[in-house]
Amino acid sequence: MKVVLTKPLPLDAESDADYKAPNLLNRILSLFKNVRPGSDLTSFQLPPLFNFPKSHLQCYGESVYCIGSDLLSQCNRAESSLDRFTSVVAWCISTVRPVVFGVAPYNPILGETHHVSSGSLNVLLEQVSHHPPVSALHATDEKENLEIIWCQYAVPKFYGASVEAVVRGKRQLKLLSRAETYEMNSPKLSIRFLPVPGADWVGNVKIKCPENGLEADLCYGATSFLGLRGNLKSINGKIYETSTKKTLYEVNGQWDRTVKVKDISNGKVTVIYNAKEVISGLKTVAVKDLEGVWASESTAVWGELSEAILSKDWDKAREAKKIVEEKQRKLLRERESRGETWVPKHFTANSTKDGDWDCSPIQTLVPPAPLVVPF
Repeated sequence: MKVVLTKPLPLDAESDADYKAPNLLNRILSLFKNVRPGSDLTSFQLPPLFNFPKSHLQCYGESVYCIGSDLLSQCNRAESSLDRFTSVVAWCISTVRPVVFGVAPYNPILGETHHVSSGSLNVLLEQVSHHPPVSALHATDEKENLEIIWCQYAVPKFYGASVEAVVRGKRQLKLLSRAETYEMNSPKLSIRFLPVPGADWVGNVKIKCPENGLEADLCYGATSFLGLRGNLKSINGKIYETSTKKTLYEVNGQWDRTVKVKDISNGKVTVIYNAKEVISGLKTVAVKDLEGVWASESTAVWGELSEAILSKDWDKAREAKKIVEEKQRKLLRERESRGETWVPKHFTANSTKDGDWDCSPIQTLVPPAPLVVPF
């Protein structure tokens, strides 16, 4: 088993040598020459040249366990409900990470897992569906008495000069000692080819907690005066009471710099999020127990391919990716011949009437992982 561990995406991911995309705009556009505008790209396969050495599962997981400041503990330890809610807003912002234009993570295979511990926080992800590609995340921290449950999948569509990926699914952060559940969604990912290539998070995010009666509306990549496009990394919004709609805090800033809240009652401005503290200097996950690594682990499933991409051996990369894909097709044929359907190992997963998905962890607690974030 070859486990290949890659460093987390840094704040300045576009300039990172390992993940920086070569000048591939013409090649990228050529990929979509036979794709109609408005087409769903969920099943679209990229050649290895357009991948960077990570699975989507790893990227989702890193947004939870790779963090420079202990924002989760702050969520739990704040005494007032408003302070806890504001801390959750800051943590929600921290899960938005840099995107590198021109390259993308691997599409996880069915049953792929990613299991990592960071201190007392244990995180487990599983790919619970392949069509559509649904990823589930469960994280628990017994010390802080909190739990995270995500179920999400991206629906990318091609619009001629851009691709927009709507990230569907529900995200929950549970502060168990406070008996509070915070629900939130994810912004959309916008990838532009013309006139200026780039990738940014855009759209609206709502965070709400029924138990303390508070909500937040955040707008990523907000428009400026007269409706013109403003700073694409900006965040504007508010924190307010659910029952009265009374605004308590105004929120503004940039998710790649700082985000502040302004107390409406007294005008006081406070920085609640500093991207340099949260996303800079992140440490690469290390192997603590190689024998404990599952065969379904992302870093093992894609180990040969990641190694080839990092060494820019594209012939080897194509062969490694082909081996993984052919193995999956073979397993699918075998299941179909036996009349079997895939059942996730760590989650129950069901599609809902509105076309969304609901994922629930089977275990109450996530066990410590064989892969760990070094102190």
